[in-house]
Amino acid sequence: MHRIFGTPFAAVYPLYLAKVERKGRTKTELDAVVTWLTGFDDDAIAAQVSTGATFAQFFEAADLNPAVSRITGVVCGVRVEEIDDPLMRRIRYLDKLVDELAKGKPLEKVLRT
Repeated sequence: MHRIFGTPFAAVYPLYLAKVERKGRTKTELDAVVTWLTGFDDDAIAAQVSTGATFAQFFEAADLNPAVSRITGVVCGVRVEEIDDPLMRRIRYLDKLVDELAKGKPLEKVLRT
């Protein structure tokens, strides 16, 4: 089991937020990305952060978007579509979407619409 699986989502969410804000994006846009991927609304995201849910618990409660297969590319030197572990793939999907948002990609393209 990888260490990230037991890491609280609340420990990483502020890092995602700082990353996108450094690049001129907003919390609203970050939350839109998280909502698109997981099905969580703003209140559910806040609840996941406040309860200290681990990444495993976070993605267990999530209802993944059926279009996640459209998320392709490299995160940390690994192609997300080639990751075997389903939980690690989900975490990397989120990382990839946050990276795309931070790199200035239009929100519509990040959300695969």
